[in-house]
Amino acid sequence: MRPLGNDLVTRGFTVLGVRLPGHGTSPKDLARCRFEDWLTALNNGYHILVQENLAVSAAGLSTGALLVAKFSRQHPIERMVLLSPFLQLQHPLADHAGFLSLFMPYRKRRIAEAEQPFYYRYRPLKGVVQINRLRRQIRRELKAMTTPTLVLAAAGDKTIAPGTAEELFNKLGSEIKEFYCYGPEVPHTLTAAENPRQMAVIQRIARFLAPLPTTATI
Repeated sequence: MRPLGNDLVTRGFTVLGVRLPGHGTSPKDLARCRFEDWLTALNNGYHILVQENLAVSAAGLSTGALLVAKFSRQHPIERMVLLSPFLQLQHPLADHAGFLSLFMPYRKRRIAEAEQPFYYRYRPLKGVVQINRLRRQIRRELKAMTTPTLVLAAAGDKTIAPGTAEELFNKLGSEIKEFYCYGPEVPHTLTAAENPRQMAVIQRIARFLAPLPTTATI
């Protein structure tokens, strides 16, 4: 999310980046976290900005997008940007992560060299359990979410189920909402350097936030 945050700063926004518990530490640390812990981190960041009398919008990528959506039900935010949100993961065994974690606590995966600073080589399946808990709650609450929303997705996304971002968008209760899906050349991580349309994504987000006071929380 740093490229997005850096760009918004150059446009005059105040930006606060929130690192979620269990991220940037260790897989064992992540395995101990619940999604409520992640929401607490968002809440802490939100109140830092509110105490400065700033209007707050929020943006999140993937699971971060679901956390932003959930957070919008608990606190008033001006606008939200949901990047690669989902109601269903693409992996066929994702729904069974809880059961599988009893026998295989961690799943080893290959990570490209450029991405190694940002991802764990061993993914704790209990983390996927928390994602499943979160997305199931989101599905039940979408109609009640009324914050103006921008949803961005990509046809080249190999992480989430095809069409699931658009399904989420269609079920949102927001009267003001926009959806755009990039082509097959665009990956799940819309804001990352490996996305050939990275700047197009960032510019679209900036335009959506532009009418607001220059404040954003990422």
